[in-house]
Amino acid sequence: MPAVPSTGSSAGERYSDNKLKHDIRMSNMNAAKQLADAIRTSLGPRGMDKMLVSANNDVTITNDGATILNKMEVSHPAAKMLVELAKSQDIAAGDGTTSVTVICGSLLNKCISLLARGVHPTVISDAMGKACDKACEILEDMSIPLDINDRDALINAATTSLGSKVVAQYSNILAPIAVDSVLKIMDPERPEMVDLKDIKILRKSGGTIDDTEMVPGLVLDSRSSKAAGGPTKVADAKIALIQFCISPPKTDMENNVIVSDYQQMDRILKEERNYIIGLIKKIKASGCNVLLIQKSILRDAVTDLSLHYLAKAKIMVVRDVERDDVEFIAKTLRLQPVAHVDQLTPDKLGHAEVAKEVQCGADKMVKITGIVNMGNTVSVLCRGSNKLVIEEADRSLHDALCVIRCLVQKRFLIVGGGAPEVEVSQQLGKWGRTLSGMEAVCVKAFAEALEVIPYTLAENAGLNPIEIVTELRNKHTVTGNANFGINVRKGTITDMMEEHVLQPLLVSTSALCLATECVRMILKIDDICPVR
Repeated sequence: MPAVPSTGSSAGERYSDNKLKHDIRMSNMNAAKQLADAIRTSLGPRGMDKMLVSANNDVTITNDGATILNKMEVSHPAAKMLVELAKSQDIAAGDGTTSVTVICGSLLNKCISLLARGVHPTVISDAMGKACDKACEILEDMSIPLDINDRDALINAATTSLGSKVVAQYSNILAPIAVDSVLKIMDPERPEMVDLKDIKILRKSGGTIDDTEMVPGLVLDSRSSKAAGGPTKVADAKIALIQFCISPPKTDMENNVIVSDYQQMDRILKEERNYIIGLIKKIKASGCNVLLIQKSILRDAVTDLSLHYLAKAKIMVVRDVERDDVEFIAKTLRLQPVAHVDQLTPDKLGHAEVAKEVQCGADKMVKITGIVNMGNTVSVLCRGSNKLVIEEADRSLHDALCVIRCLVQKRFLIVGGGAPEVEVSQQLGKWGRTLSGMEAVCVKAFAEALEVIPYTLAENAGLNPIEIVTELRNKHTVTGNANFGINVRKGTITDMMEEHVLQPLLVSTSALCLATECVRMILKIDDICPVR
């Protein structure tokens, strides 16, 4: 019998081709899933903290998902997508960075089992997109509208955010600071334009977190120059922020001035003195009595001689103001930075009742209070016993500020404690039963994946996760009350509304959408190609 001519590749070759794609897909998913599992223990109020040690032995202790992933050395390209996912959640909502990673890992786990059952990746991807849209609808239906003037509700939301941090026991101090700070910088006409750069958090060691305060004015992280006996306290302060140097000009980089005799040397010194006196006379003529000098790179911003003359003129000097702080200071004091001495006029100055140097722990800083017509900015002085505690307090306060910003932008609250995830899981299960074919299987898998949040909360609190999640499902089904969640402090199921465990709707919807997007992106990858 004659041989039949081959049409196309044989079954063996086709199989190896699919095997390669399958292996790459599995490699990507497993790498991302392992990273999510590593961070899972940090979820919730009873979550563990991670100690991160850098190459030069810098230690960071935190349980903030975005910080952990950002500082971790991740080499696998798919795992790096999870790091970017946590960053996206941090930018979009500021909180829920651990949740978004855990949800993503759980969804990937379900995708692996669906692929093993022979479901096509595109079918899974499309079904997950639909399930995510439906889940966001369910969350919006169960959300509670918020009145922005209800300070207690805002403080409850900030306290829930701080509940899972290292500094949770200080949430009664940090939560009101976060709420008052955001409400102060908010423009009622444009609430969606809240810029957290208008809140400056100054970190000072010494004292405890109890000493953290919102300062009614401006705090500068530098001491006043009193080398020549200048004033350290000025009443009725007229403040100038200058970006020029009060020091003799230098030659260009490549040029040198050769001085051959003493007369020329004396003449140079005399000219320098006259130049500095001329500058200070112009500064004094503007009525300025507090001078903030921007840090200079090319030459000394002030010299001992200029400090001597400024002290004689009774002008308080604060030097080495960082370039990044110039915009904040100008906005707070309503002054204009001056780049040349001839432009220094009385209308460019800021006015305040008192500018003085104060002791703060082992260090000193300058405090300006009673600012006339103060801009919409806030200074928060964050205190702590050591560097690690202060850094974690700063990160926790940032998360709380982001939560309040979310509520100002989208004024809806939902309960916490795993309640929304269980409710969404059950509602999606019901909706999945109305669908047909592979879509229904994928939606059911998506619904089951969401139960990872209550499961992990119970697991981290030392409870029996299977028992707790089963009981939670029953409560939701039997009572029809969507507010039942896990109370990790009491180790039981309670109504989260009564416990005041509340979080912004935006945090949950953003976490779901971003996690689904990331999973769909990983699902669609079937090959990794090295490029030059």
